[in-house]
Amino acid sequence: MSADNHGAPQKDAIFALSTAPVRAAVAIIRLSGSSCDAALTALGVTTPPPPRQAALRRLYAPLASLSEPDGAQDKTLLDEALIMRFAAPHSFTGEDMVELHVHGGLAVTQSVLAALAQVGGLRPAEAGEFTRRAVVNGKMDLTAAEAIADLIDAEGGAQQARALDQLRGQLRHQAEAWRDELKTMLAHLEADLEFADEDLPGGLGQSALNGLPALHDALAAHVGDKRGLRLRDGVQIALLGAPNAGKSSILNMLAGRAAAIVSARAGTTRDAIEVAMVLDGVPVTLVDTAGLRAAGDDIEREGVRRAEQAADEADIVVLVSAPDAVLSPAEMTGRLAAADLRLANKSDIAAAPDGSYDVALSATSGAGAGALMARLGVLVREKAGLGDSVLVTRERHAEILKDVLRHIKAAQNAPALELAAEDLRLAQRALGRLTGAVDVEQLLDIVFADFCIGK
Repeated sequence: MSADNHGAPQKDAIFALSTAPVRAAVAIIRLSGSSCDAALTALGVTTPPPPRQAALRRLYAPLASLSEPDGAQDKTLLDEALIMRFAAPHSFTGEDMVELHVHGGLAVTQSVLAALAQVGGLRPAEAGEFTRRAVVNGKMDLTAAEAIADLIDAEGGAQQARALDQLRGQLRHQAEAWRDELKTMLAHLEADLEFADEDLPGGLGQSALNGLPALHDALAAHVGDKRGLRLRDGVQIALLGAPNAGKSSILNMLAGRAAAIVSARAGTTRDAIEVAMVLDGVPVTLVDTAGLRAAGDDIEREGVRRAEQAADEADIVVLVSAPDAVLSPAEMTGRLAAADLRLANKSDIAAAPDGSYDVALSATSGAGAGALMARLGVLVREKAGLGDSVLVTRERHAEILKDVLRHIKAAQNAPALELAAEDLRLAQRALGRLTGAVDVEQLLDIVFADFCIGK
C-alpha cells in the first residue's frame, strides 16, 4: 500500500467483505480508492447512483475484455444489489468508496468477490486497511482506530461503553490538553532563552517549569491505573480454598453448566479450570483451582502450585470455606490473607461463625446465590473502573505515558534551561504518538496488527 502522512490518495483501490462470511440476509462488500467507479462499470453498472443515495442495480460478471461492445458475449448475472457511493473526502476512508449490499448467500458473496478480483487496479484489502487509510487520510486518529477495534471485539456492554468513550475522543482530548500545557511551558522557556535581553518578566523560564510537578502527578495517576486494561482483557476471578470446600460446585452454579467435575472425594480438581462469562456487562473468567493443602503426589503438588499462581494473577480472589473444609491460619498467607471476598459454602449443613465470611452460600440448593452475584458484580465493576473516567485502555498508551513522564522528570532535574527545553520537546513529541500526531507511519503496523479483514 502506498500512503503518506498528508492524506494523499492510495495508488490502488481495495475491496473486502465487511460482514461475517456466513449465510445471512444481507452481506456488505466495501470498496475504497480511485477505481471504485471503474469497478462498478466492470460489474455492469452503467448508471451509478449519486453519492449518498442508495439504488438497486444488477451486478454482472466482468466481460473477458472491457473493450468489447456490450452484448458481444453473454453476461452472467451475479445479483441484484443495493449500491451506495461516497465521494472523497466525505467517506470513512477519505477516499472514493462504494458499498455493495448483496444477498447474503455464500455463493452470491463469493461470486461478487471473485468478479471484483478480476477488475484491474483493484485488490483484496489487508486486515484493517480501510481504517488504516482513514487514519493516514486524517479522518481519525490512532486512539479512535483502536476504539473501533475494541468496539468490534466488545463482548459486554461495559466494554462497548468504554470503546465508545475512546471513539468520541476521551483520550485524544486529554492528550491534546497535556500537549498544549507542555507547548505553553516550552514557549515561555524559549522566550526566556531567545530574548534574554528584552524587557521580559524575570525568571519567566524557571516559572514555567513550576507547573511540571502537577502535570507529572496527573500523568502518573493514569499510568498506574490498570482498570482500563482489565476491562479490555476481562476480569479474572479465582476460587481458592481447602479441598472439598465446594469450589467446583460454585463454578458450575455461576457458569450455569457442569464445567468442572464435582465429587465428595477431596483433590478431584488437579488443574485450573477456566469458564468465561459476562457479569454486569464485564467479561470475566472464573478460575476453579485445586484445593490448597500439603499435597501427597507430584500431580497434586503441581495443582496446588498452579492454584497459588492463579491467586497471584487474579484480579479478584474468592476464598471459599465450608464447615468441613477450612484452611489453617498458617495456610492463610499472601493473596489469601487479603482475599477480596470470603465465601462460606455449604450453609445448608452448618452456619459459619459470624465475622468469618462476607457471603453465605449453599451451592447445592442455590441459597445465597443472588447475594454472591451482587457482591461479585460490585467487585467486578470496581476493578474495571465502571462509572469513572479511565483513559489508558492499552499497553501502548501506558508505555507512551511512561516515556512522557521520563522526559518531564528529566526537565525538572535539568541543570540548565536549554536542557529542560529539549526534554519538554521530547515529552511533547512522545505525547503526539498517542494520537498519531507524530511518527504515525511507525505506529500503524502496531495498531492494526489485530484488526479483521473488511475493517
